[in-house]
Amino acid sequence: MTDTPGYFITGTDTGVGKTVITLGLMQWLQDRGHRVVAMKPVASGCERGEHGLRNADALLLQRQASMPLPYEQVNPYAFEPAIAPHLAAAGIGVGIEADTIVAGCRALQGAADRVCVEGVGGWLVPLNERETVADLAVRLGLGVVLVVGIRLGCLNHALLTARAIESTGLTLAGWVANRLPPPADFAQENIAALEARLAAPLLGIVPPLAEIDARRVAACLALP
Repeated sequence: MTDTPGYFITGTDTGVGKTVITLGLMQWLQDRGHRVVAMKPVASGCERGEHGLRNADALLLQRQASMPLPYEQVNPYAFEPAIAPHLAAAGIGVGIEADTIVAGCRALQGAADRVCVEGVGGWLVPLNERETVADLAVRLGLGVVLVVGIRLGCLNHALLTARAIESTGLTLAGWVANRLPPPADFAQENIAALEARLAAPLLGIVPPLAEIDARRVAACLALP
């Protein structure tokens, strides 16, 4: 699995910890000697500052990278409203173009050993009138890592998302159980139920974290 040029990190929903797991995955790869960079191609809920719109998660990915990157290379599409990205883009007359994202990813692949691309929202979130996050992932052709937020409803969300990923022909490289705070009832039982039903390997179980810590997340991961 670590022979892949990179990973596409998606989630069962928004707010399940994709960025936290992406940071841990980057750290895990870096600890094994890889030069790693990341993209969060589309981000809504950005804050406006002296340098323009910036997304907190994208800034974390920028800092975790093995080499300095311009912010715009990490997050080419940044939107201020915390709404679905295709709506945010339409609101300011901008089109999210998969071609632009793919070109940016290819440029990063030429500069680093591994590229981690974090999706926006869940697997089928629209990017524009024609394409979804899934379409972008297919264009990139990377192995997919699914982040499952362990909370009520996660079984259905995880199984449906895994089936949708597999239907595209992409490889579901594995999944990560992210135990979100506050701790969910029967968390271990839910993880066991998913492990019995998902063909892809469980790459790690991440406990609830009081703060983002890439090294602690990396220590919970075990990639083939």
